[in-house]
Amino acid sequence: MSNENIIKRVCKELGLTQKELAERLGVSKPTIERWASKGDIPENGIKMIEIFLENQKLKKELEEIKTALKILNKYAK
Repeated sequence: MSNENIIKRVCKELGLTQKELAERLGVSKPTIERWASKGDIPENGIKMIEIFLENQKLKKELEEIKTALKILNKYAK
């Protein structure tokens, strides 16, 4: 994953403000703002963002599976 504007990309992709992203990652808003403006994200920050993105992806996939199961169960009866 590239560091280049990763904060701005993640916020846009997930429809979050920088403040909301900071809260979800457990870091301060000034930290996120610094990462967004300078692009100087420490390795542990990059890992946090990667894990957060993976978590969001898995949540979305789980919801899709639940929806598919509901449909299947509806027609199985």
